[in-house]
Parts: sequence; structure tokens; C-alpha cells
Amino acid sequence: MAITESMSTKLVITLSCPDKPGIVHAVTGVIGEVGGNVIQSQQFGDPDSGLFFMRVEVDSPVGREPVEAGLAEVADRFDADWRIDTLGRRLRTIIMVSREGHCLSDLLYRQQTQGLPIEVVAVVGNHPDLAPVAQFYAVPFLNIAVTKDSKARAEAELLDLVRSENVELVVLARYMQILSQELCEEMAGRVINIHHSFLPSFKGARPYAQAHDRGVKLIGATAHYVTADLDEGPIIEQDVTRVTHADSTPDMVASGQDVERRVLAQAVRWHAERRVLMNGSKTVVFSR
Repeated sequence: MAITESMSTKLVITLSCPDKPGIVHAVTGVIGEVGGNVIQSQQFGDPDSGLFFMRVEVDSPVGREPVEAGLAEVADRFDADWRIDTLGRRLRTIIMVSREGHCLSDLLYRQQTQGLPIEVVAVVGNHPDLAPVAQFYAVPFLNIAVTKDSKARAEAELLDLVRSENVELVVLARYMQILSQELCEEMAGRVINIHHSFLPSFKGARPYAQAHDRGVKLIGATAHYVTADLDEGPIIEQDVTRVTHADSTPDMVASGQDVERRVLAQAVRWHAERRVLMNGSKTVVFSR
């Protein structure tokens, strides 16, 4: 087969399997056989789970299919879960919101100006408040109201949108609704949520006011995959910022929202770049 410049493709490969000798050799052997070049390679063997994790960026002069065929044989040999994708491809994404717009604005800004590798096909809100933000960034806004009686119908409408638009990722950007177990199971590993890190210490309404009353010195945020267990899904990223006795509740809210923006954007970027691999109830994150 004649190799042309147009066939050259940059790929990203992720793989997880029971740890045993020869995995790296087998994967790089496939790449070498097609004349490919490894741009970046990261791996981790977890002694607790006995699993091996690998992420490889590859420049393939023969395109994707020969690499994919070779990896399929390796996966059969090592009983591996694996994925291959075009490096840098933007994931088709829905962002879900309620009334707080700081995370939505940040994600849309990063998508348009900072190369966040997502393609936002729609913003879905259970309130109409943030429609102007979506419109400013020329993204369709869909208002799907959620009540106790309409929850099942609203989730069915969401799933119809996911399927019709070939959505690969759903981001809950301060979406203040609990997803059903059925939806969580169908979208497993494809829904990312952000919340303040006061849980479970400060449950319920006004967590920043509760934190202020207790005189906390650190506030933070956690981004995680959504599961049927509320706020218990595998953690992708966390961060904190310091506060002092001089900070008012509004000061803490502003600082907390800033952390939430950063943490959610980082988690979405790592997911979209295929840097996050599931390890039971945890994740392996191959950050740069």
C-alpha cells in the first residue's frame, strides 16, 4: 500500500487490562509495524486492583484502520478494554444548567478561545435564566422544566436529544437536579458534575454561609462522574483555595465559584483528551 501524506493521522490510544508482562511491548509493536511514531506514552500499574492502564499518542502514517486492527488483536490477547480516537477531536457535548451561570460562561469561553476540545451542541436548562448566555455564544438553548410529575418525561426528552445529536458527554454545570438511576446507568462514564467540597460536612442550602459560620480556612470544589449514588461518583479533579476570618459569605461564594470553574474545566478537558480511565470506584488521570 502506498503511503500518502494525507493518510498521516495523529491518534490517541487508551487501554486498561489485568497487569502482566508484555503489554507495552505488544502495543508499541503494533505502532512500530505500521511505521508509526509514539508522541507521548504514559502508563500505570495499580497494585491494589491489579490493573494496568496506558495512554499513548501516536502519529500514524497509514491512518487509523491498520492501528485499530492490530490493537484489536492485542486487546483479545490481554483481555483489555481499549479505545482509539483521533487526537484533538472535539467531543459532542451538552451542558446542563439551572440558574448559576459561572461554570457555563467559563466552559463556552474556553471552548471558543482556549481550545477546550468540546463541541457544545446545546445548553439545556431546567430554568430559562441562562438562555442569554447560550445565545451570546451562538449555542442553542433548550428549556426542559423539571417537576416531580414531569421528571421522567424531562429525562426522556434529554435522552432523545443525546441520541439524535450523537452526544458523547453531558456536563452538569451547577445543574441543581438529581438524575435518576436509570439515566445514570445509561450514561455511565459520560456525565461530569461539579460541586463544592463541603459535602458531607455542610449539607443542604447555603453551604457557603454554613462554612462561614464555622470559620473554615479552605474552600474547594470536586468534579466527578455521575452515578446513582449522589456525589459519590469517581473523582476526576479537585482543588481548594484559602479563606480567612475577614472573608464574608459573598467573598466565599465568589472564591468558591472561581474554584468550581477551574476544576470543572480541567475535568472536562482531561476527559475530552482521553486522559481519564476508570479504575473501579476511582479514576486514573494521565495529566500532562
